[in-house]
Parts: sequence; structure tokens; C-alpha cells
Amino acid sequence: MLHILFWCGVLLFYTYFFGFNSTNFNYILSFSLFLMPITITTTYVLIYKIIPEYLITKRYFRFGLYSIYTFIISAYLIVISVFYGLIYLSNFQYANMAPISRNLLFVGTAVYLVVIIVSAFKLLKLNLNHAEKTKKLETKILEAQLKLKEQELNYLKMQIHPHFLFNTLNTLYGFALKKADETPEMILKLSNLLDYLLYQIDKPFVLLTDEINHIKDYIELEKMRFNNTLFVSFNCNNGIESVNDLKENPRGIYKKNIENSKQTSEHSNLDYRVKIAPMLLLTFVENSFKHGRLKNSILTIKIDISCTKENIHFSIENTSSKSEIPNKGIGLQNIQKRLDLLYKDHYILKVDNKEDLFKVTLILKHS
Repeated sequence: MLHILFWCGVLLFYTYFFGFNSTNFNYILSFSLFLMPITITTTYVLIYKIIPEYLITKRYFRFGLYSIYTFIISAYLIVISVFYGLIYLSNFQYANMAPISRNLLFVGTAVYLVVIIVSAFKLLKLNLNHAEKTKKLETKILEAQLKLKEQELNYLKMQIHPHFLFNTLNTLYGFALKKADETPEMILKLSNLLDYLLYQIDKPFVLLTDEINHIKDYIELEKMRFNNTLFVSFNCNNGIESVNDLKENPRGIYKKNIENSKQTSEHSNLDYRVKIAPMLLLTFVENSFKHGRLKNSILTIKIDISCTKENIHFSIENTSSKSEIPNKGIGLQNIQKRLDLLYKDHYILKVDNKEDLFKVTLILKHS
């Protein structure tokens, strides 16, 4: 129906165009009707055959060749239409012809004007359809990439912390056999950590303060496991939290400092609105305990966390052995992948492996 209406409009255009300075309506109508099949055929050959099959598919040589063929044939038919007007409509009386229909250039211009306009519209429509298909394809690709990233993140999350859980359960088993007073508190902290590891990790981001509090619980569990062979210094926005005298009363002093650390964090400069990917910093801490080495019978770990309006600054260092490669295996490789997925181009990670000290510095840009 749209095509019929369009070609009716073209017929009206022809009668108006060729009727200029002419009063012979029958001649004008007959001449316009004779041009219609030529115009329609030329147009449809271009928009349904030559343009889609050769121009859109970038077969430019064949497009040019077949366009020339079409032009030659249509031009020949236009010439015939002029003779039709002269012979059949005017009885060989040149003066009886409509003025514009006498001029071959004007007749050809009228026909090719319609062909060019329709072809341009077809090209525009094809380009819009192509753009829409491309957009849908890009959307599907992006969705697939997001799903792959989510699967990769989930895979990375599933790999971390199993050795910590096994070690902590073994320590709990030892404490339970001894019926130690610390066992209930240790179970409680492990329960909190498990809740964080199993459920909170599904969230894209958590509060930085939550991450810090779980780091403290993690350190306390590791302190119970390491017994008298651990020294931890925790600096959170200039609030120093450390264990000073390990040999005298390591558990009591550490517990006291943990309580002080919670009070310190409440009055620190940390912005409670700042968020971070769950277990990001905790994994660095775990890596230090896993790969750290005793020096003078003590594993020393120093942690610094600070937060500005633009960045989160985190650094951790531990005593190590140069012969060991702390970033092998799952640990730092997983962290690097998570940073690339979650903070691409918005983080700085520096790893410094010295003779007896391993240090990691991380700067994250937050919104």
C-alpha cells in the first residue's frame, strides 16, 4: 500500500512537471504513464538487487558495472519515451509536444531524480538496520563479556582462603582438645569470617570499615595459630595498632590491642561511605601469612591503611626469604585479575621483593 501511494505521488509529480506551459492534459497523462514502468523498474532493480547484493557487500566492481548497465538500458527507454510522445501522442507534430517532454535531458532528470531519492532512502534504511543490528550484537557481546567476568570473579573467589580455613579448623581442634578458654571466642570470629567469605562476597562492594574489621578478626585467628611467633603492626589512618611484647603475654596483649583498634577506628578519619570490593585487602593479608617467613623466630607483618577523598592507600610488608617467590600460585595472581576486572585503569599496584622483606603497595581510586 505504501508503494502504491508513493508511485501515485510520483505520477502526480510527472504530470505537474511535464505539464508546465502545456494545456494538453491527455498528452501529459499518457506521457507520464509511459515513464512510470521505466522509473519503477529502474528503481526496484537498484534498491532490491544492485545496492543490497553489491554495494552493501562491498563488491564495488560489480556494483559499478551493473549500475552502468542499468543506466544504459534506462536511458535507452527514456529516449524511446520521447519518441513515443512525438510519434504516438503528437502524430509527428513537434510543436504539439509538451515543452519539457521535448528535451531529453529534462525527461532523464525527472526519472533519475526519483531513482536517486528512492535509492538514497533505501541506503539510509539499510544503514539504520545495520546500525541497529550492530548495536544489538554489541549489547550481546557486552552481556557475554559481563557474564564471563562474573564467572571469572566467582571462580577467583572460590579459590581463595581454603588453606586458611583448614589451618584454622586444625587450630580449633587443638584448642578444643586442650579445652582452652579462647576456643569460644575463636569459633565466634571464625563464624563472622565465614559469613563474610560466603555471603558478603556476593556483593560487588562493601564498606571499607567492614573490610578492616574482618581483617582484624582474621589477624586475631592467625595470632592464635602462630602463638608466640607473630608480630603485627596495624596502622589505620594514623591509628597504630600493634603487638609489642609477644613473649610476655601474646594473646592478652593482642586481644587488648584489637579492642583498642576498634575504638581507634571509630574515631579515625575513615569515611564510612567509602566502599571496596569484598576480600580485596583481606587477600593481601592472607598472602602475607601464607608466604611470610620467620626472621629471628618471629613473622613480622606491618599493615597501613589510609583513605583520602580520592584514593584508598594500602600497604603491607612481611618478613620473607628471597629464595621463596611470594607471588606464585593463586595469591597475588588472583588479586591482579580481580583488580583488572573491577578497577581497570583505576589502581596502582607495586610489589617490592627484597632480600628478607616482601612489600605490596596498592592505591585504589574510589568514587
